Formats: sequence, C-alpha cells, structure tokens
Amino acid sequence: MKKYARDDQISMATWAADCAERVLPFFEEAYPEDGRPRNAIETCRRWASTGVFRMTEIRGASLAAHAAAREAKENDAACFAARAAGQAVATAHVPQHAYGAAYYALKAVAAAGGDAGGEWEWQSERLPGQLREEMMGRIVVLEQGGGVSIKLRKGEGF
Repeated sequence: MKKYARDDQISMATWAADCAERVLPFFEEAYPEDGRPRNAIETCRRWASTGVFRMTEIRGASLAAHAAAREAKENDAACFAARAAGQAVATAHVPQHAYGAAYYALKAVAAAGGDAGGEWEWQSERLPGQLREEMMGRIVVLEQGGGVSIKLRKGEGF
C-alpha cells in the first residue's frame, strides 16, 4: 500500500469531504432527519483542520454513515451519497479511503441520472497537482450502451 505524506493525506481528506458533500443532497432530500452522513463529513473536516485524531470518533462516524447507506438501499443515489461520506471520514485513518469517497460520489451522480463524466472533471480539477494524475487515473467513468459504469482500479501501490 502506498504511503502518503501527512500533508497529502490532509489534502486527500479535504477533497474527499468536498466530493461527498456535493452529493449529500441526494441523501438529505430523501432522509432529512438522518444526520449521520453529514456528521461524517463534518468529522472529516474537523480532523483535516485540527489534526486531532480520535479513532473512536473517526470510526464511529464512518460506521454510522455506512449504516445510513444500508438503510437507504432502496434509493441508490442516497445510498451512494452516504457511502461517500463514510469513506471520506475514513481517509483520516487510511488515505486510500479518499478514492472510495470519490468513487461513491460518482456512483451517486450516475444513479441520480446526472453527468458522471462532468463530476469526474470537477473532482479532478480540485485535486492538488501532485495527486491528480495518480488518483484520477484510478477512478474511471465509462459511458457505454446508454449507461454509465464507474470503476476503481486498485492494482499495484494501492
């Protein structure tokens, strides 16, 4: 597994939170009383800004967002949005979770009938240059047969 510098991990977490926050309305419109995914994003941002790492808080926020995703399984866009939030906060523990946040955000956009290719571009433009090629080279949006497929290439160094 590739090691990232602390500054890169913080950049990845901030970016992952941005990706998750962009699709959060898909969840909140369907489940307005459920704040677990939003809490996960806020916990991620708090860690990125303060550097204070409390594993129980990070893990709890991630697991809660994923539980919200499981409960939203009938609504793909909402489910994927909650998963994006759970992955974003987990970036505080393992930087590679940032990929999962972007991946699930793209899946949420596609499930809602949005422009996943345009979202991929948005995500790419917001990554720092030293991370862009590596990260966006692993996140693939394929438009085929009137549908969209989102893939995450794991392979060497992941």
